[in-house]
Amino acid sequence: MVKTGLEKFLENADPYKKRRLALIANQTSLTRDFQYSWDVLKRRGFHLKRIFTPEHGLFATEQDQIAVVRQPDLNCDVVSLYGKSFASLTPQENFLDDLDTVLFDVQDVGCRYYTFVNTLALFMKALEKKDIEIIVLDRPNPLGGIEIEGPLLNKKFLSFVGMVPVPVRHGMTVGELALFYRDAEKLDIHLTLVKMDGWKRRMLYRETGLLLIFLSHNTPTENTAYVYPGFCLLEGLNVSEGRGTATPFQWTGAPFIEPYELKRCLESVKMQGVVFRPVYFKPAFHKYAGQVVGGVGVHILDMKKFKPFSVGVTLVKTIHDLYHEHLVFRKDVYEFNSTRPAFDLLTGSSRIRKMIQAISSLEDVLNSWKDEERSFVETKEEYSLYAH
Repeated sequence: MVKTGLEKFLENADPYKKRRLALIANQTSLTRDFQYSWDVLKRRGFHLKRIFTPEHGLFATEQDQIAVVRQPDLNCDVVSLYGKSFASLTPQENFLDDLDTVLFDVQDVGCRYYTFVNTLALFMKALEKKDIEIIVLDRPNPLGGIEIEGPLLNKKFLSFVGMVPVPVRHGMTVGELALFYRDAEKLDIHLTLVKMDGWKRRMLYRETGLLLIFLSHNTPTENTAYVYPGFCLLEGLNVSEGRGTATPFQWTGAPFIEPYELKRCLESVKMQGVVFRPVYFKPAFHKYAGQVVGGVGVHILDMKKFKPFSVGVTLVKTIHDLYHEHLVFRKDVYEFNSTRPAFDLLTGSSRIRKMIQAISSLEDVLNSWKDEERSFVETKEEYSLYAH
């Protein structure tokens, strides 16, 4: 049975009762018996001055890329770190001046472009050279702590979907990422990590004994978290990633896609641990809202063999090869950035997009990041805090 960093902190938290505390949290910040961290801290007499919230808000009430402007009244400040500009992602100085300690307790997905870890990175930068301790309360990586997948982030493509220079699927916990980011950026901060008890790197979330709480509107289940590192790439295309349906990131489609044709082409690649089926669906909102579109649904047969990022790239390349006259790589504003195509921000460079557009072989595309994966293995091991 895994005991989270939050639960470990609460066991020995009395020395912090005299501190002026803030909490970076959302609805995933729960104890094993489903009590919110802020409620527990208040009941135990802690001086909780402020709660900072990541994208979607404290209770994930807002959709993706929507500014959080209203928060619940919890008898303390509740401050959004996701507003209408990139500047809103960093805490204002006046929200830090009266603090001694900041706790970070948010469940991550295990993917470089999930914005919760990028909120942590920006907050760490804001604390540089300040006499404020930041304590990361560690939680499991839902995708496990062994597999690495995808290219490293090119620093020329830094954005709110890529602040930490790691592979897309990095196989690290939030605590390990924080230690790595501090060293990579040479940050002069007071960082403390509270480790979990009982977590093993080989574990998927369903093996931890914990319940994966609804992370956001579009990451509601474990299966969504498992496919997210690959199927989030569709955000960079004029193809629906299933937002506006009951199965976001598990359905994909567009008016120009013929479902059976796409399924046949995907089946010819013989990917492990996954199967596709032809679907038609009508998103209630987001891309193609109110239109019936054709596409495919994805089903994971074996998570140990499933490679979500490679499958996602294969899907994008297959759609491009079949429908390149219709497919568009989006160049509009994406997570406060309009200087790079969204697909490039997600993959961490322009390389994969350019190879797809040049009709490179699938084998060459999938092999294009293998050296980066291998180079990151030693780095990852250096920051590993948990046994296999």
